[in-house]
Parts: sequence; structure tokens; C-alpha cells
Amino acid sequence: MNRTLDSVLGAADAALRTLFAKPHATRALPAPGVAGGSLSEAERREAGALMRVNHVGEVCAQALYTAQAAVTRDPALRRHFEAAAREETDHLAWTRQRIDELGSHASVLNPLWYAGAFGLGLVAGRFGDATSLGFVAETERQVEAHLDGHLDRLPAADTASRAVVEQMKLDEARHAAQAWNAGAEELPAPAKALMRMASRVMTTVAHRI
Repeated sequence: MNRTLDSVLGAADAALRTLFAKPHATRALPAPGVAGGSLSEAERREAGALMRVNHVGEVCAQALYTAQAAVTRDPALRRHFEAAAREETDHLAWTRQRIDELGSHASVLNPLWYAGAFGLGLVAGRFGDATSLGFVAETERQVEAHLDGHLDRLPAADTASRAVVEQMKLDEARHAAQAWNAGAEELPAPAKALMRMASRVMTTVAHRI
């Protein structure tokens, strides 16, 4: 009973902090290798929209890891999910900082994105730890590909945003490798396709609102 209550309270606290508190990174904002140039208004809007999409992805990552940590009965795996969530908080803080610097705004649908990702994390966790880890590995693989696409679309002059995305890409690849090492199992092809479709909807909507 105490474990269930602790999980509920912890999940509620994580949701409130993710959605309504200012995130604090444990690592410094990645610095670009070269100084950036000036952005046109159109470039600034596009960069802001892309970083908003990335911020939504980090909101979803917090929800996913929090749900999976709440469901697993393996203490070591719970610590793994909690550590991953803490590192993703850096991404949450970095993307929010770039959104603010670009004069843009976070998605107004963040509570909806969080709730959806939390539900998916609970479902994945109910299928067992190997499936839950497989969901993480596939999510990170798709996120890494998505970040590659953003590097192609970000204005060349926005070296600050590009540095953030490049570091995020490295971290996501490491999280996927850690999930495989922890015993992840490959998800079936239909599950991967559904994940890609859901991601496409999210990124398309978040790019606008």
C-alpha cells in the first residue's frame, strides 16, 4: 500500500514539475562550436517551432519514464528509469531556454501530450520489463532520427539550437543503448508503425501550437 501511494504521489509531483515549474538542468547549455549569425523573422519562427516540437518530446519523455518507473517491480530498473528522467530534464530545460530566446512559446497542449505519454508508459510497463525497455529503445531510436531531421531544417545561422539538438541526439542514442543492455526486447513491426504514426501527429500539431 505504501509503495502504491508513494508511486502515485511521485507521479503527481513529476507531472506538476514538468508542466508548471521551470526546469533546471544539471549540465550547462551546450555551446556551439562557432558563433551564430543573425536570423530573419521567418528563420526565427521556424527555429522556435522546431524547438517547441523538441520540448514536447522531452515533456513526453518525462511522462514515459515516470510511468515506467512507477510500474516496474525491479528496484534496479526503477533507478534506471529515474536516472534517465533526470538526464532528460536537461533536455527539457535546454529546449525551453531556446524557445524563450527565440521569442517563441511552449505547446499549449503539453498537458495532453504528457497524459498520452504517461498512459503509453503504463501500458508498456504492464507487458513486462523487457517490453517496457523495448519501448524505450524504439522511442529513442525514432527520436534520434527525428533530431537528425531537425538538424537538416534548423537555420544554419542558429548554431545555439543546433548545438542543443546535437547533444540531445548523442544522449538519446546512449539511452537506447542502455535499454538494450538492460534487456530490452524488439517490438513487433505493427507497434513500431503505430509509434511512428503517433509521433507524426504530435510533431505536426506541436509545430503549430
